[in-house]
Amino acid sequence: MADLVAAFDAAVANSKNLSERPDNGTLLKLYALYKQGSSGDIEGDKPGFSDMVGRAKWDAWNKLKGTDTDEAKQQYIDLISELS
Repeated sequence: MADLVAAFDAAVANSKNLSERPDNGTLLKLYALYKQGSSGDIEGDKPGFSDMVGRAKWDAWNKLKGTDTDEAKQQYIDLISELS
C-alpha cells in the first residue's frame, strides 16, 4: 500500500511535467481519478448551469462513484505513464 501511495504521489508530480498538454477529456479523467484516489466518492451538490467547468468536473468525478480509492490511484498512475 505504501508503494501505491508513493507511486501515486510520483505520478501527481509527473503530471506537472508532461511534454504536451492533454486534451480536455483526458484532463477531466485525470482530475476525476485524482479526486477519487485522494478523497473517495464525491459529496455535495452538482454545480449550477452557469458553472460549466465545475459541472464537467463534478460529472467526471461522479462517474467514478463506488470505485475503490486504490483502484483509482492505479488508474491515475497508468494514465500518467501512458501520457509520459
